[in-house]
Amino acid sequence: MKSQDIRAKFLHFFKSKQHTIVPSAPMVLKNDPTLMFTNSGMAPFKEFFLGNATPKSNRISDSQKCLRVSGKHNDLEEVGYDTYHHTMFEMLGNWSFGDYFKKEAIAWAWELLTEVYQIDKDILYVTVFEGDEKDGTKMDQEAYDIWKQYIAEDRILMGNKKDNFWEMGEQGPCGPCSEIHVDIRSAKEKATIDGKLLINEDHPQVVEIWNLVFMQYNRKANGSLVELPAKHIDTGMGFERLCMVLQGVQSNYDTDVFTPLIREIGTITGAKYGKDEKIDVAIRVIADHVRAVAFAIADGQLPSNNGAGYVIRRILRRAIRYGFTFLNQKEPFIYKLTETLSLQMGKAFPEIKKQGTLVHNVIKEEEASFLRTLDQGLLLLDQVIETTKGTVVSGKRAFELYDTYGFPLDLTQLIAREKGYEVNEDEFNAGMKAQKERSRAASASETGDWVVLQEDDVEEFIGYDILTTNIKLTRYRKVTTKKDGDQYQLVFNMTPFYPEGGGQVGDVGYLEAPNGDMTYILDTKKENNVIIHFSKNLPKNVNDTFKAVVNKKFRELSANNHSATHLLHQALRTVLGEHVEQKGSLVNPKHLRFDFSHFSKVTQDELQDIEDFVNARIRENLPLEEKRNIPMQQAIDEGAIALFGEKYGDSVRSIRFGKSMELCGGTHVKQTGDIWYFKIKSESAIAAGIRRIEAITNVAVGDYFEDVERNFNTVKQLLKNPKDVSKSISALQDENTQLKKQVEQLLKDKAKNMKTELKNQLQEINGVQFLATKVDLDPNSIKNLLFELGGEINNLFVVFATAPTKEKAMLTCYISKELANERGYDAGKVVRELGKLIHGGGGGQNFFATAGGKNPGGIPKALDRAKEYIV
Repeated sequence: MKSQDIRAKFLHFFKSKQHTIVPSAPMVLKNDPTLMFTNSGMAPFKEFFLGNATPKSNRISDSQKCLRVSGKHNDLEEVGYDTYHHTMFEMLGNWSFGDYFKKEAIAWAWELLTEVYQIDKDILYVTVFEGDEKDGTKMDQEAYDIWKQYIAEDRILMGNKKDNFWEMGEQGPCGPCSEIHVDIRSAKEKATIDGKLLINEDHPQVVEIWNLVFMQYNRKANGSLVELPAKHIDTGMGFERLCMVLQGVQSNYDTDVFTPLIREIGTITGAKYGKDEKIDVAIRVIADHVRAVAFAIADGQLPSNNGAGYVIRRILRRAIRYGFTFLNQKEPFIYKLTETLSLQMGKAFPEIKKQGTLVHNVIKEEEASFLRTLDQGLLLLDQVIETTKGTVVSGKRAFELYDTYGFPLDLTQLIAREKGYEVNEDEFNAGMKAQKERSRAASASETGDWVVLQEDDVEEFIGYDILTTNIKLTRYRKVTTKKDGDQYQLVFNMTPFYPEGGGQVGDVGYLEAPNGDMTYILDTKKENNVIIHFSKNLPKNVNDTFKAVVNKKFRELSANNHSATHLLHQALRTVLGEHVEQKGSLVNPKHLRFDFSHFSKVTQDELQDIEDFVNARIRENLPLEEKRNIPMQQAIDEGAIALFGEKYGDSVRSIRFGKSMELCGGTHVKQTGDIWYFKIKSESAIAAGIRRIEAITNVAVGDYFEDVERNFNTVKQLLKNPKDVSKSISALQDENTQLKKQVEQLLKDKAKNMKTELKNQLQEINGVQFLATKVDLDPNSIKNLLFELGGEINNLFVVFATAPTKEKAMLTCYISKELANERGYDAGKVVRELGKLIHGGGGGQNFFATAGGKNPGGIPKALDRAKEYIV
């Protein structure tokens, strides 16, 4: 059975059980501070389990893209070395939100596996939660009794809290679970050892394929468990493992989920899969990692140096390193796999096809960049090894290579071993541990339980129309972080404060108590569909009715910039082409930032056209046309653009200014004339195929023009207030050019006069014409002078020193090529070692090299020591 048929049968089965089939949510999560990525099938439905939102149906099923590379659920180190762990994987799932429970979940799981997929009952085992004394939970007798109806009792095994109690995090909904395991070993192996002894023992052919989670508790911050008001079902079946079972193979990588990628890797690299274990591991790593990286990019997460972006970059670099070391790939090649991936998975996940060009280009650029870094790292590692005393390379230096250049420890170890060295791994691990502890300390937080003042099903946002209203506090909690100290998170029955989202920052303002006391709102965010307001203090009387006041100026300036991003998006698509898509944005009162897909630098003429287009729409004073709570498909049919990487519900809000129409939850001006003026400040590249425009509107533009005028007046004063400023500047530039030419000629003359003097200072030592001296020339003149001397004198070995400033020193070494090639002299090695005396370093070719340092006082010693290289 092909993988596409396996997925389709699963969804069809649960559709027949009255489940609503929903598409996979993006793998990149927003509005959830506890998770970077969707790491399980239930993550997109977390708000429903928490009771913060109502699902479109009480029964849902899907195939969800998941990523596990960090935090509690982290499979990265196993990937490639075993045959059943992955970074990105599909999780087939069915959910019940307060509807059916254990009886139906177990019955349907058994029916699907044994009747629809026709898996032999004799290779299946199930586990049941045995209870936990510390939590005060008992053995899940209910699940055990249900399972007895389908499977022999000797195949029902007890599982501990680690294996059979599922929790989404330190706090939140949780509950016991039943895992279904499969034993696909050969008959001979089964006769040797009983399968039940291998459950949860990491045997590659005795694996869990489905986990049925019975959500019935809520874990509080103090660790205690309380019953949820409604019981839920959350199941997750590993799609890749299910394919392994149904396709009768012994490895996930032997299924048609991976074999097309593995074949393509072999075609591109010439590597043969199944011949050498090291090569096999490398191929499995690359096949797995390209899926994770490609889908993350397609879902809106570009590689970067921090947060979720760094996780994606790390996965890709891991794949590049395996290709570099074991498949001998010194040029980018992983990006070529994206077409195979798109053909294979584009039907089930259309985003991988739609964003194919972006994914292709981003991966290619990232590969090229890291391969350059690998080359730099190799040069630096050579220097480290050259300066190592004994045979043990400093782990501290190895960590610096990793930390600065992303140079993996295992590659450092491999190269060191080839040269007869080993790396002090304990020192490396100490550096890594210190870095992690610094990171944990910076982000450490302590969050208390919610104190519930009154039950409220829906917290209504009323801030589109109202900036001041009376509200009631429904719950609050205290949060302590190292960065911000103690803060309070407040939730109200309704709120005019806009929560951060869609690129727009959250509102600020204040609460006014009946007695006049003020509580300042410092930020507003959304977490699992709940709007949370941040404050340094808690109101004295939490049961008061408060007057909530949004900072009007802050909001209006943010709205100006947000509406301008819509007009900018329209302008980009008009001027550059309809291939342009928004890839991210930031909107605050001061400025706006807009990221978009485009594969070349935007020219100055194009930028001017874009700016003119936006300002023309502003002058037209187009009115805001807003539609709230309309069906998603209706909005799309009416021409609304859905933005990249955003998760939309069934009902959406559309914003129209003239011909610009987008789905958007942000705040906007009533008419475009409120924006006043739009000014582009910069345009730049932020990733392969991704450009960024930063711009300002309204008050910021006025400030900008005032600043320009002040600077212009200053320039005029410096130029003695000429009638034509540009003409005066042009005259200065011409004069400067002439003076530069004169200086260059003077330097040439100086060097020419110096050449004769330097020739007279040459000493012949062991057949070498040697000179080490300090000169007063610029670097370019020094280089020209040395090459002129080298053209006139054979067997030349010269070291020049110069001190341009009191804190800067420079050494330059020239060695005739006949000395370098025939006698093994190396200018690069000379300057690297002499450079230490001026507290610096450098390098170059064996006949010409330079070094810079911070200690001019070391120049005499360096010049004295230069002679040691030829005597």
